[in-house]
Amino acid sequence: MLRSVEQRRVAGSEEDPRVAELSTAVSRLRRELAAHPVEFPDRGIAEEELAALAAMALSGAPEVRRLRRSLLLVAGAIGSVSALAAGLGAVRGAVGLFGPPGLEQR
Repeated sequence: MLRSVEQRRVAGSEEDPRVAELSTAVSRLRRELAAHPVEFPDRGIAEEELAALAAMALSGAPEVRRLRRSLLLVAGAIGSVSALAAGLGAVRGAVGLFGPPGLEQR
């Protein structure tokens, strides 16, 4: 698991390790949400924003403001579902690898 924003691409690899971490975390949460048996009012919002996060990760260069916006929407949509808390925490951590708020380029 990656822990530092300072980590760089592995020699010979084109993939940013932060993007790999984001992709892994989003995929995991999407699987957990799909397997979650209980419907809740904002499930559709969570699914849409997780799809958006997955697409941003696939692009290889996600926009930090958009990552944070999607994270807030996902957290708001599934934040009270305790069974998804670990997956949500992993996505939050992966988004955090892109730096603290305010450091993104404008």
